Amino acid sequence: MKFRSVFDIIGPVMIGPSSSHTAGAARIGKMARQLFGRQPEWAKIYLYGSFAKTYKGHGTDVAIIGGLLDYDTFDDRIKDAFRYAEECGMKVEFIEEEGSSEHPNTARIHIGDQEGEFELVGISIGGGKAEITELNGFELRLSGGSPAILVMHNDRYGAIASVTKVLAEKEINIGHMEVVRKEQGKDAMMVIETDQPIPDEVMQQLGTCDHILQVVTIAD
Repeated sequence: MKFRSVFDIIGPVMIGPSSSHTAGAARIGKMARQLFGRQPEWAKIYLYGSFAKTYKGHGTDVAIIGGLLDYDTFDDRIKDAFRYAEECGMKVEFIEEEGSSEHPNTARIHIGDQEGEFELVGISIGGGKAEITELNGFELRLSGGSPAILVMHNDRYGAIASVTKVLAEKEINIGHMEVVRKEQGKDAMMVIETDQPIPDEVMQQLGTCDHILQVVTIAD
């Protein structure tokens, strides 16, 4: 197994006790918060595998809540995340799932408020890193290791070209891109990881492209 840096081995600066069960879990929660775009009023968190068996002792629960509150992995407030969530009026429920999952450290997070709902599946892959493997029913791979944009669009010709044209004009380089859809001619999603953060004005311009329904961003 190859490591790109010492941090891939020892993990990030974080609140303990576990890089995979705490820091990785916090990243999953924070990615959910960023993609939802605001603090949810409620959260139902389904835990699988090792997460389900050890989440209380390893702080997986407070870590995910801390992420939903937009805390970084090293934020001391994570330890008291239940209290802060209650103070913010966010209701949280954890469900221990007995079914199997592809990865032992898996969480399905269903969040929402009066304006809408959102669901993702995330896995903690070690060293404080996490990946999103499903988003509102779309299967994908999103690491959160680079700035990224998720573009919901109609499955029509020209949609992808209109988005990549804007990024090229703004000299924003694409490091990784994939397109997923549930059914031909219906809703689809672009997942685009870039080499630099996407400015707000570019996000607004992307939202006006042909066949685009919604554009959201996730920071590194």
